[in-house]
Amino acid sequence: MRGKLYRIGEAAALLHLKTYVLRFWEMEFPQITPLRTEKGQRLYTEKNLAMLRRIRYLLHERCLTIEGARRILAEEAARETLPNQEETPPQLDPPTESRNAAAPDQKPAARPSEQPAENFSLDEESEVLYRRLAAELESISSLLHSLDGPDQTTGPA
Repeated sequence: MRGKLYRIGEAAALLHLKTYVLRFWEMEFPQITPLRTEKGQRLYTEKNLAMLRRIRYLLHERCLTIEGARRILAEEAARETLPNQEETPPQLDPPTESRNAAAPDQKPAARPSEQPAENFSLDEESEVLYRRLAAELESISSLLHSLDGPDQTTGPA
């Protein structure tokens, strides 16, 4: 026996997602390959559900893009296939000039994808809150920098 199989509605309910989200993720993530009945109905295995939970965590809790989640899943798969390889943290997109441009007298703002200092450890829930706060601060900083544009040349005389 193959183990318990779940129809798309059952799988979506277990994962607290909508069925259309599972269908969409199936197109975006090649790791998700549900079985099909003769009539074409999707049947998700426990392994499929575990992958969907991982994707949900990366997208919803770590606030990664689909591309970022794909990259992490690919790196995890590569680590699993290569024995005796030291674990390395996943690499995220490098900063872009336009996104992190700072005034000449200011340091660039930290990116939310940056890990906390090495000697500082966060539990999973705190890390999620940290990343959300960092993203919010980056958004506020960006907004403030856009307000300090070259148009505001008037000041004290």
